[in-house]
Amino acid sequence: MRILAIADEESPYLWDHFEKSKLEGIDLIISCGDLHPHYLSFLATFTSAPVIYVHGNHDEKYDKVPPEGCTCIDDDLVVIDGVRILGLGGSMRYRPGNYQYTEQQMRRRIRRLRWKLFRHHGFDILVTHAPAYQLNDGRDLPHQGFKSFLTLIDKYSPRFFLHGHVHMSYGRQYRRYDRYQNTHVINAYERFVFDYEADTEEALTPTYFGIQA
Repeated sequence: MRILAIADEESPYLWDHFEKSKLEGIDLIISCGDLHPHYLSFLATFTSAPVIYVHGNHDEKYDKVPPEGCTCIDDDLVVIDGVRILGLGGSMRYRPGNYQYTEQQMRRRIRRLRWKLFRHHGFDILVTHAPAYQLNDGRDLPHQGFKSFLTLIDKYSPRFFLHGHVHMSYGRQYRRYDRYQNTHVINAYERFVFDYEADTEEALTPTYFGIQA
């Protein structure tokens, strides 16, 4: 399965200079939040691949104008072509907002997913907006990650953890790729393509494509 992960900034490569061929071979598009809903609808129009998303902290406009042809996986566990994907959008609460949470609130969200996690025997990909605590996050409260994400990864050991929120344009300290134990961590800022191969060693080595602006 070839996955296009996107977040935070609309890619000029896809939106301003679009050619349908640029999405050929993509089996799934995952948005990690803070993208214009019309951008997700635009991508969904030109591909047969499912487009799924979680909310970013700036995505309150989705409440009135949700992306058309796309599926929200916030607070849900979905299975696509045998791959189990868990979605937990939003950021650390730093001001009033529909998609901002305290650490305690995020833990409560995760607890409400216990039955689905049990029924599906865990998950393969964790999709969030915010990063995990001290794993490619910022030290300021708005960009600080959640400790509860580390607890999830420790318990279920997913193959991939996709997040956004910390733009790579902020500085060199924010990396495109990292690793936490056996989990590959990908910052989906703008766009990133990787391969997920179920039940093979190749699944543990992301393949990088087209990450130029």
